[in-house]
Amino acid sequence: MSSWDSPPDYPLSSDLVRRLKSALATGDKDTVQELICTEVEPVDAVIELANDDWMKEPSAQLPTGALLGLWTLEYKRELTTPLCIAAAHGHVICVRHLLSHSADPDARPGGRGALHEACLGGHTACTRLLLQHGADPDLLSAEGLAPLHLCRTPASLGCAQALLEHGATVQLECGPGRDTPLHVAARYGLDEHAQLYLGRGARVDARNGRGETALSAACGAATRSPDEHARCLRLCALLLRGGAAADARDEDERSPLHKACGRARPSLCTLLLLHGADAGALDYGGASPLARALHTATCAPPAALQRTVQALLNHGSPLVWPDAFPKVLRTCAQVPAVIEVLFNSYTKLRVSESWQEVIPEEVYQMHEPFYRSFFALAHTPCCLRHLCRCAIRRLLGKKCFLLVPQLPLPETLQTYLLLEPEGVLC
Repeated sequence: MSSWDSPPDYPLSSDLVRRLKSALATGDKDTVQELICTEVEPVDAVIELANDDWMKEPSAQLPTGALLGLWTLEYKRELTTPLCIAAAHGHVICVRHLLSHSADPDARPGGRGALHEACLGGHTACTRLLLQHGADPDLLSAEGLAPLHLCRTPASLGCAQALLEHGATVQLECGPGRDTPLHVAARYGLDEHAQLYLGRGARVDARNGRGETALSAACGAATRSPDEHARCLRLCALLLRGGAAADARDEDERSPLHKACGRARPSLCTLLLLHGADAGALDYGGASPLARALHTATCAPPAALQRTVQALLNHGSPLVWPDAFPKVLRTCAQVPAVIEVLFNSYTKLRVSESWQEVIPEEVYQMHEPFYRSFFALAHTPCCLRHLCRCAIRRLLGKKCFLLVPQLPLPETLQTYLLLEPEGVLC
């Protein structure tokens, strides 16, 4: 009988569990240590910390989803051991005490072992203690994840180092997505972890179950803070220096550039383009990186979207088909700088006054100077300056970004050639 089916040594209703949960919730380390080290018996006792088995409790208040028939028929029961609790909260003294009393370092009644918990919490000292007492560095959790795959924060770098020193497999593919530890580091923007894994022989272009390389995973990951942006950029630069293919496609034929554009990350897009990424690549749905960028218009920061589109066009991205421009105008109406950059990339695009219908009135009023200048072009021929810009850009082609700054021209003309928006069209 599995520990799931067997009654726990300390069920949720027990006095010890109530006191233990209260101490954990308040961060009372002394009480946690006292309970685990002096009251829990045996040393590998199974402790129940949570149970939402409402199917077995007729008086339970059912969640709305259950009443609607949408709730899962399974229930969650959180079973653990004293060693897992101590490791998860970084209680080194407790971990040492339990191990000295022959606690099993690989016990995992709830699906994760103590080593998994220590790595998730970034507790290096606990990780080293467990490994020194024989914990399996490649032990798989119930989800099929090894400890290295749970090193997901900057604080877990020491844990990853300890695991590798004790024989963890750096190229282990596991979990539902068949990720390697390098994929995990890439997805969480952990540049120092990635450097560690590459130094230990991780293959920079290894594929996971979705056909992604680590570079692809990094480019598709969400970043929220400037620090996360910077770490991700450093990580991608590291992968590219290590030989990562800038144009590696996943199972949907999406390149890292597609994914970076889908997040409107201009610095990352520029890095990929400078390493030879194809600005005109099409995924299985027929979308180009430019199309992926434009799809973010409603959620991306306007400046980031504008710089992303500008970078693509300055590296030779194919233009939006002229007949599709009204659709782009509708999608990007709230970001007139993007409309300006796109419009200026054409030698001649015939503006129709009927296009004004696709722009919400409140948006038009908010950006009236720009849109007034835009629709004035319906009756105005292209100016000579714009035609000269187009001729030079056509001559330089995909190398505009690199060659324009080398031209003996004033900076204002260089930025004009590189489609820097001015706020109005003329």
